[in-house]
Amino acid sequence: MILGTAGHIDHGKTALVRALTGVDTDRLPEEKRRGITIDLGFAPLRLGDGTLLGVVDVPGHEAFVRTMLAGASGIDLALLIIAADEGPMPQTREHLAILELLDVAEIVVALTKTDLVAADWLDLVTEDVRALLAGTRYAGADVIPTSVVSAAGIDMLREAIAARAGRLRVGGRDAAERDPFRMPVDRAFSVKGTGTVVTGTVWSGSLGADGNTRILPHDATARVRGLENHGESVDRITPGMRAAVALAGVEPSAIGRGSTLVADAAWEATLVLRATLRLLPNAPELRPRTRVRLHLATSEVGARVVAAGGPVQPDSTRTVRVVLDEPIVARGGDRFVLRSASPLATIGGGVITDANAPRRARPMPSAALSAAQRLEVIVAESGTHGLLDASIPVRLGGSPAVVGEVSRAASGVEQIGDRWYSTDVLAQARERIVALVRAHRESRPLEPGLPRQDARSRLRLDATLFDRLVADLTSSGKLESSGAELRLAGGAPALSDAQSKVLAELVGAIESAGSEPSSVSELQARFGPQTLSLLRHLERDQRVVQVEPTRYYAPGAVRELLQRLEAGMAGRGEMAPTDLREMLGFSRKFLIPFLEYCDKRGYTARQGNGRVWRGVSLTARNQPSRD
Repeated sequence: MILGTAGHIDHGKTALVRALTGVDTDRLPEEKRRGITIDLGFAPLRLGDGTLLGVVDVPGHEAFVRTMLAGASGIDLALLIIAADEGPMPQTREHLAILELLDVAEIVVALTKTDLVAADWLDLVTEDVRALLAGTRYAGADVIPTSVVSAAGIDMLREAIAARAGRLRVGGRDAAERDPFRMPVDRAFSVKGTGTVVTGTVWSGSLGADGNTRILPHDATARVRGLENHGESVDRITPGMRAAVALAGVEPSAIGRGSTLVADAAWEATLVLRATLRLLPNAPELRPRTRVRLHLATSEVGARVVAAGGPVQPDSTRTVRVVLDEPIVARGGDRFVLRSASPLATIGGGVITDANAPRRARPMPSAALSAAQRLEVIVAESGTHGLLDASIPVRLGGSPAVVGEVSRAASGVEQIGDRWYSTDVLAQARERIVALVRAHRESRPLEPGLPRQDARSRLRLDATLFDRLVADLTSSGKLESSGAELRLAGGAPALSDAQSKVLAELVGAIESAGSEPSSVSELQARFGPQTLSLLRHLERDQRVVQVEPTRYYAPGAVRELLQRLEAGMAGRGEMAPTDLREMLGFSRKFLIPFLEYCDKRGYTARQGNGRVWRGVSLTARNQPSRD
């Protein structure tokens, strides 16, 4: 479990953390010199019941609010620190707003420096704090007076933290180890003898000491060399743990704050989010071209917010599309904060409803949609491409078990293979297949049907989806599947009387031409545009043989030519093309294509500059036999 500090600059956050944990979280020389926290600091806090909290000490100065946001993301419990000699200050209020926007469930308020003020002043400050909390979800928070000088209130503060932490354990952070692993990176550095080390808070899933990781958004890969939790080696890190991960195969320069360690293929960087956004009352109107800074986990990127129906007004909640300047790693259910670019100020935040939306996606129709209804929207948008089942826990949020319940609750969706499709999209796809088969029948009535592969490629459908749709259409009696072709039910090719007459004349012309038949174009000039369809029909009936792409022979003519070759070549060595031309009795125009046909069928084989007979009698082969 993670405890994060919050509060105005110089209100004693780091000193209080040192009093609670014994660890000085100001680790940078500049922090020591200036006496303020510039970067995140970390320390372990062991409670009386044995619970170990990871403490994240964050800066309070306005210039470092973005660092505070990196530390506040992912915390379970916040320690809001207010100096008794000053009371609530601007960063106190901003940090409190950030904690609400990030949906931090519980806070404890520590009034520091009480040794510097009189009792009546402390009472007034306590009333101011209560008034500040009254308009928030934290109205019932504990307010504990403390002093690191006299140690007054420190034990009481530990007890209050332990009580709030106990309440959180009842609700529990989703620690299911089957959940996809994710750890936002807040630091990356190199340790001599160890190599690259990254630190962060585990948000979901688990990672073993022998595991492999991906680093997003860079999409690099690395092997885990070791794991630590507050300086102690561990075999596995789980949700809520502060972790240091030693990595092999990657340099520290390739990783930084804003990177994310993941271990599941379903994670991917995104440039477009859909979310429910709440603007604070003092925020400016938010137009589509307004530039803002989005803070999510340890990432900070430029962004634009687009809402249907006009700009987002202050003190309102809207469904929006967020277009990012740089890719980040996000998940459905994640909380984010928006800050204005100028002047620097927190203006709002919200929750992600779709972590990887299409580039031109519209905002969700309503902020009140359930997870199942959001799934229906996303699946419908995915069209015939479908929504990959493994991506749903990331896009919508939730463990695989929870997502299984959501998908079963969704209506109008169907799983085929590893993807989900809208039932309306599937119905339209079936209609397109039938229309395509019908159009093929009308344009080529003598063909046995539309080749399955042609239909699939023209419709650009996944093979698993296409096969399922065809199976649906054949079982419902709308289509027939004959080998590799599809045709309308009862749609076997049939010749008209006129076609039968032309067919007979075509066969006669080919048979009378013997070993030098006319080309397809020459036959088309004589018998019309339907010639090619008739030739293919004859070929399927084995009444002609296609020797080359543009020339068909009578089976008897092919058989006679093959017999000549066998008689002249069998038992002899290599024979040159000139010898074969004389043997077959036709010109080079017909010789080379015919010999290539023989090579493909296995009657002859190239050898040197000529050909040899393969040595098997024609009677043992499947040769053209139709008279």
